[in-house]
Amino acid sequence: QVQLVESGGGLVQPGGSLRLSCAASGSVYSISYMAWYRQASGKQRELVAGITSMGRTNYADSLKGRFTISRDNTKGTVYLQMSSLNPEDTALYYCYALSTGRPRWGQGTQVTVSS
Repeated sequence: QVQLVESGGGLVQPGGSLRLSCAASGSVYSISYMAWYRQASGKQRELVAGITSMGRTNYADSLKGRFTISRDNTKGTVYLQMSSLNPEDTALYYCYALSTGRPRWGQGTQVTVSS
């Protein structure tokens, strides 16, 4: 099985940047796709960005240009670089992995954008 642990969340001022990390452990060789989702209070969970094992990326249209996803296959880690953050980006950010066709989720890391 694959386990996912997110880190890097916290409080940041509007306009600031933050980098999230998601470390995968276990059968990392089985992961074909990793992504970041987020869920704001009272809203549905939504896709932020995803990346395949070959490095192909996809983004939520509204976040293109501000968020960048990357992946280090040797470490089984995926990153989310976030810039120009605004209060609407406040949410619990979840790491997701598709492992042998099965979805895996991390516990989430809170990102709060506030002055």
